[in-house]
Amino acid sequence: MRILIGITVVLLAGLQYKIWFGDVGYAAAEKLRMKVEQQHKRTAVLERRNRVLTAEVLALKEGLDAVEARARSDLGMIKRGETFYLVPEAVPEVVPEAVPGTVPKDVW
Repeated sequence: MRILIGITVVLLAGLQYKIWFGDVGYAAAEKLRMKVEQQHKRTAVLERRNRVLTAEVLALKEGLDAVEARARSDLGMIKRGETFYLVPEAVPEVVPEAVPGTVPKDVW
């Protein structure tokens, strides 16, 4: 009877190992579940992007307003009678490099 109980315990332990850590066990299922979740998120992002692109294509097909807006933003085009102003971005202050053999004034 003891041998039968021992074999049963070993068999159950082996089956538990397969359930938790085997190729089709709980850990593998959890990894697969995470991959599926990531793919769903990626699909949602791509669907949003497709909706935006579809709306843009329809707007470009329907009228000249979208074409005009695209020409203004991408190509910098202006209408007749309009004045174009170019506002430069702030230029970062350049710190002069130390000349070899000299000591900066703020050191002393």
